Formats: sequence, structure tokens, C-alpha cells
Amino acid sequence: MGNVLIYGEHAGGNIPKATAVAVGAAQQIAAASGGDTILALLGNDLGGVKDAAAQLGATKVVCVESADLEHETADIRTLTMKAVAEATGSDTVVFAATTAGKDIAPRLAAAAEAAIASDVTAVNDDGTFVRPMYAGNVFATVKLESDFKVVSVRTTAFEPVEGAAASASEDLSLSIEKPGNAVEFVKLDATVSDRPVLTEAERVVAGGRGLKSAENFTTVLEPLVDALGAAMGASRAAVDAGYVPNDLQVGQTGKVIAPTLYIGVGISGAIQHLAGMKDSKVIVAINKDADAPIFSVADFGLVADLFEAVPELTEKVKALA
Repeated sequence: MGNVLIYGEHAGGNIPKATAVAVGAAQQIAAASGGDTILALLGNDLGGVKDAAAQLGATKVVCVESADLEHETADIRTLTMKAVAEATGSDTVVFAATTAGKDIAPRLAAAAEAAIASDVTAVNDDGTFVRPMYAGNVFATVKLESDFKVVSVRTTAFEPVEGAAASASEDLSLSIEKPGNAVEFVKLDATVSDRPVLTEAERVVAGGRGLKSAENFTTVLEPLVDALGAAMGASRAAVDAGYVPNDLQVGQTGKVIAPTLYIGVGISGAIQHLAGMKDSKVIVAINKDADAPIFSVADFGLVADLFEAVPELTEKVKALA
């Protein structure tokens, strides 16, 4: 059996929780199929990220540094991951089902003529995978029959590796020819916020179209978000209405989250939104429509006018600080 290769995401010198989760999933795959787990770090001047990656529990860390890998352009990273897999004797490549993972994983599967299972939520002992279908209403067990396999894993479905012993590290020197129609990096407009990262936050307060305007997100919802030290999320309806940017969207076509506490404000609970948050440990819903679908998954529901309930709740939370 071959080894299991993991795509190691990193940004600003830090490794996100999603990478530790991908390592945890890869260990389960390796336990079923055999082989070692190898974490691949791609970038330019990786610096201290190498040391952080060594603590994630993979059997070995391999590093590829090149000026062509300075940015998250998927085409050159796809070719590099294919070359790393060949150099390390890996027959399975694991990505976290993040924006980067969703961008690179299918490209790699196409380049390597490999079968792919996306958004995997469980690994079975027989090497098959479980993945959701129809917005999480059906869970399929799939078997990848190609010799080379690509898997992306849902970051809320596996535990991150913690407290592992340091892994061995190796620098790989690879010659990757850039494609003739290579993606050109122009600029990155990153969102800067003091709030927790949405996909890693312990508490999330999300707003929906019921907030009626971008201004109400600022004046009504944000005080509660900050009082709880939470991340802010939103439904697709709120994003489509232009109330907030789409990087806050929670749901099937947004980000999948599983915080300890999720508070949905003015969110009806369309199936696409529920697919992205229903694994939250405690779900609180505030909506004036008692028949809103979100109450079907809520642990605590408040039927009330959010413009009265949220400011009152905010003051109660502040009083506890």
C-alpha cells in the first residue's frame, strides 16, 4: 500500500486548524489502507511554518519551496502536489474541504486521472468513505476504485491532531514546469478582522435576511457578536441581498461550521443553510416566524422580534462580563 499525502494549508506563518483536521483524517485512512502519513508544505520561504507543521502528527513533513508557489494559484500547486505524491510513493492525497482544498483537489484528480471523494465525513475500516449528498439529507458510502485517490474531508467531521511528537522534515527539490496558460496572481484583498475565524470559532452569531439591511447587521447584530467574543456569519439570503460579504456565508455553498454555540438571528433555515451549521453543539434561533424551519434543529428557540430581542440579549450578555 502507498502512503497518504496531506495538503498542508498555511497563511501568514500560521497553520489553520483545517490542516490538523486533515492530518487526523489521513491517519484514519492510513490505518485502513496502510502506509505512512506525509504532510506536504508548499510555498516560498516557509520559515517557521516547518516547525509548526512538524507538530501535527504526520509521519513526515516534506517541504517544497519555490517563487512560483508564493501565492495560492491552483494550477501550479496542482502540478506540484502530483509530483510530491509521485516522489513520496503516495497513492492517496487528502485535502481539507476548505476554499483552497475545493480549488485544488478536483484539479489534481483530473490531472492524475484519479477517483475523488469530496467533503468526506467518515472513513470506514474497509477503506470506503462516507460523504453527504442532497444538502446532507443522504449520506452515501463510496468506494474509490482507481489506484490513485483524492479525498477532501469536512473540517467539522474529524478531530484535529493535538499533542503529537515532532515529525521528521525533508526538503524536496522538484522541477515543475508552469503551464502555458498559467493563472497570474494580481492581488489579494484579504478581509482583516479582530474577530475569530468563522470556521474555527467556538461561538458564531449569524444573521439572515430578517435583519433587512447592512446597517442593521452593524447596529443590531455586531454588538451581540462582540459581546460574546464570537465570529459573525450570515445566510445566503443576507449575502445575496448585499448586507454582508460572501466570506461570511454559512451553508452548503458557503462555509461549514460546527461551533459550540450557534445563534441564528432572522434566519428562516433554508436547507442549504442548515447543511452548513446543523452540527453545532448548541443551536439558538431567534425569529418572529414560529414556523421557520430553523426551529426544527434548534436546541433553544425564541419567537420574537429580533430588533427587540437582540439588543436586550446583548445587554444581558454584557452584564455577565
